[in-house]
Amino acid sequence: MRRRRVVRRRLLSWIWLLLASFSVAGLVLFMVQHHHHQQDPSQLIPERDTRIGNNVSPPHLNFTEEVTSASSFARQLGEQMTLAKAYVFIAKEHNNLHLAWELSSKIRSCQLLLSKAAMRGQPISLDEAKPVVTGLSTLIYKAQDAHYDIATTMMTMKSHIQSLEERANAAAVQTTLFAQSVAEALPKSLHCLMVKLTSDWLTEQQSRHRLAEENRNSPRLVDNNLYHFCIFTDNVIAASVVVNSTVSNADHPKQLVFHIVTNQVSYKAMQAWFLSNDFKGSAIEIRSLEEFSWLNASYSPVVKQLHDTDSRAYYFGDQTSQETNPEQPKVRNPKYLSLLNHLRFYIPEIYPQLEKIVFLDDDVVVQKDLTPLFSLDLHGNVNGAVETCLEAFHRYYKYLNFSNPLISSKFDPQACGWAFGMNVFDLIAWRKANVTARYHYWQEQNVEKTLWKLGTLPPGLLAFYGLTEPLDRRWHVLGLGYDVNIDNRLIETAAVIHYNGNMKPWLKLAIGRYKPFWLRFLNSSHPYLQDCVTA
Repeated sequence: MRRRRVVRRRLLSWIWLLLASFSVAGLVLFMVQHHHHQQDPSQLIPERDTRIGNNVSPPHLNFTEEVTSASSFARQLGEQMTLAKAYVFIAKEHNNLHLAWELSSKIRSCQLLLSKAAMRGQPISLDEAKPVVTGLSTLIYKAQDAHYDIATTMMTMKSHIQSLEERANAAAVQTTLFAQSVAEALPKSLHCLMVKLTSDWLTEQQSRHRLAEENRNSPRLVDNNLYHFCIFTDNVIAASVVVNSTVSNADHPKQLVFHIVTNQVSYKAMQAWFLSNDFKGSAIEIRSLEEFSWLNASYSPVVKQLHDTDSRAYYFGDQTSQETNPEQPKVRNPKYLSLLNHLRFYIPEIYPQLEKIVFLDDDVVVQKDLTPLFSLDLHGNVNGAVETCLEAFHRYYKYLNFSNPLISSKFDPQACGWAFGMNVFDLIAWRKANVTARYHYWQEQNVEKTLWKLGTLPPGLLAFYGLTEPLDRRWHVLGLGYDVNIDNRLIETAAVIHYNGNMKPWLKLAIGRYKPFWLRFLNSSHPYLQDCVTA
């Protein structure tokens, strides 16, 4: 909790710094204009309209209209404060601390007056504005008469602009890191649930272990007449929502089979949750990543890289140093060190008896029956996926280094990208094309990270190149974890909505308008969830 408060305070301070950096350039222009249009302070207050006494009413403006009005007191106060803030900088530069203090005091008076006017929603009156505007104007002239000519002012402000730009760049890096830290932090409620479920498993370990073994030996798990889905995650609640939303929208939920792979830490909690909840008769298999002894460094280049000291230093090292590593910190997310994130490239080996399977990320919600995916004609291709190149930045050249001849000689830079998250895989075609070997080849070529930086999508684009069948866009709508402007009609007609991005629906920083789609399939009546949410 303390860490979150510190992160929140730092985020706010950096945001204010960024706002300041965008406004400094405007200060210089305003000061130049003010220098050429000097007036006596007493002339800054407009005279009363003499027609008011002749039954002519003054215009009725609300506070917002007054601020934008060229002749309003609020507008004058805002402009005077902008100029005064510039002179506070300069006065401090010249060690004139008394003048800086006087200016700051008047600025606070202006802010207080504007705040009161905004709260009551009424324009500022002449009696209120005159002493404040006159006093502030007098101080500004005092600053100009001291020794702050326009040349000195511009040179000083130029140095401040350069300094603020450097600080703003550092702030951008820090803001990204803080947002990423919040997104990666395990919510207290989820941690609470994991503890309770693990305790349950240990308390009734013998009976639950027997049920798990019965599920593991079910013939439904290898029946190709059923509809198979795979999910690789360590998040119990996320997996539950994916399964629940899929069975709730299926015409025949008993024909669905879910294959969930998790890590050793989450295995007991995952088993306890799915054994104690009903999912409309669907079959659910839970396996631990540690069971796959064949997936080791001698076989998989990615496993070797994930255990490499340099790779771990790359992910967990100093991400604020632009000299040691100029990449954007958002792509150096330590989640890529989790082998769960790379299991998607080993699906035919994990499920050697299956012929077709649908892969689902743990941050999706299913809204339609997905069984028609299994009857789609992939025209001999391996991967059925929704393309994402309606926007130019989702083409191959944005993900891969086309200055490297190994990439430029084999791939079209304008080729359309596609999305992981909801993919239908023809495992027979996969084995025939030996896609996993292609994936291994490109991982071996990218040991020095010269072909792409990080992530599972770039090697996926290479491994499935020429083997991907584009699906109708309505099968998979992305962006609910970062884009606040997705059309509601697009969401409502989507078969699968994907919360890709940092704003996951189980976090407090989730986008509010999208969260109900996820909460709809959360079993919030479960006593453990109720206890953990209120804890």
